[in-house]
Amino acid sequence: MTRPVTLFTGQWADLPFEEVCRLASEWGYDGLEIACWGDHFEVDKALADDSYVERKKETLAKHNLGVWTISNHLVGQAVCDHPIDERHKGILPARIWGEGEPEGVRQRAAEEIKNTARAAAALGVTTVVGFTGSPIWHTLAMFPPVPPSMIEAGYADFADRWNPILDVFDEVGVRFAHEVHPSEIAYDYHTTVRTLEAIGHRPAFGLNWDPSHMVWQDLDPAGFILDFADRIYHVDCKDARVATRDGRRGRLSSHLAWADPRRGWDFVSTGRGDVPWEACFRALNHIGYDGPISIEWEDAGMDRLHGAPESLAYIRSLNAITPPAAAFDAAFSSE
Repeated sequence: MTRPVTLFTGQWADLPFEEVCRLASEWGYDGLEIACWGDHFEVDKALADDSYVERKKETLAKHNLGVWTISNHLVGQAVCDHPIDERHKGILPARIWGEGEPEGVRQRAAEEIKNTARAAAALGVTTVVGFTGSPIWHTLAMFPPVPPSMIEAGYADFADRWNPILDVFDEVGVRFAHEVHPSEIAYDYHTTVRTLEAIGHRPAFGLNWDPSHMVWQDLDPAGFILDFADRIYHVDCKDARVATRDGRRGRLSSHLAWADPRRGWDFVSTGRGDVPWEACFRALNHIGYDGPISIEWEDAGMDRLHGAPESLAYIRSLNAITPPAAAFDAAFSSE
């Protein structure tokens, strides 16, 4: 199965878009999963200036790169989050943050995600990857005691905020792929089930499969693909390594910075962690996933100029050695 391998530009937004295109092309990537921050893809400019999207397309074509997906994680985070605080100010455009009044931030973020769908359609892509935020993540420790009504209200709030957004996605023919991730409304298996139920399993809302956030939670990333086969709208290849248990390094990582050796887990370059990649690619083949395979490179202990091309070679090898089951069956079928 031939699937394009792309580079997610979120961790490269400190570099100009043109430079990221040059690097990705030289390394041999087929395209980019373009982040909606830095100068990589600015939603407001894409809708205000008819030439903006054409210039992006020209830059991609100049470097022989395609684009299948754009991602707006940072703004999506603010749609449902509670509380809204200085963390959000640090990741949001000033026009979304405004004066910082929480409900105003949420409303502006929701409108921006609607506009992201419109901008994606203008670019010619059909999938937007991102976060949803969560009104109930702060209750995770379950103390003070959390009444079930509070959790139910959290999922209802998510549905109330995201259904109007998804209406716009439907209008323009674009899908939203939510990245299952701590701090979101869906962060593990059962919360993903509950999230899909909350919005009535509407087709506009699917999943971005990223196994790095699953391995340290003791989830089965390959099993997740099989269980949510009809909702895997996009794939991000990001890796994580769980530290050897020594009685000190806890799973929640103690507010320690990335790459601190005292952490209980950390992101590492794709192929160097605990994700069972071959099993995952076989699962992707089994469900017939033929979309882009995007490398989200993140490793605070490695030079990214080394890690990104190394990860590309590793993922290409997986694309090559695990053919879809249909091809195997066909090879041994009778005339």
